Amino acid sequence: MAHGITKNRILLDPGFGFGKTREHNITLIQHLDKFIEIGQPLLVGLSRKSVLGSISGGDEGQRLNASIAASVISAMKGAKVLRVHDVKATVDALKVVAAVIAP
Repeated sequence: MAHGITKNRILLDPGFGFGKTREHNITLIQHLDKFIEIGQPLLVGLSRKSVLGSISGGDEGQRLNASIAASVISAMKGAKVLRVHDVKATVDALKVVAAVIAP
């Protein structure tokens, strides 16, 4: 913001992968809600990440279910933007969750 970028154009991205261990990535997922306290929208890009393969045992082409689970968890922890490869499947899962947990 000190360089002229307005606050409404800034997203927080914890940067899953990018030099982090499996444990670092899992800890980030567990504590995503802490980023919300900063007051900026949270972007999460976990789709097909190797950490999901290390948990589920699947290679990149076999991480659909793990990616959807990670996206749902991220949304439930406050993520406003999800970077995904499988848009329709993720949207369908998020619609079901929203319908079930809606008041």
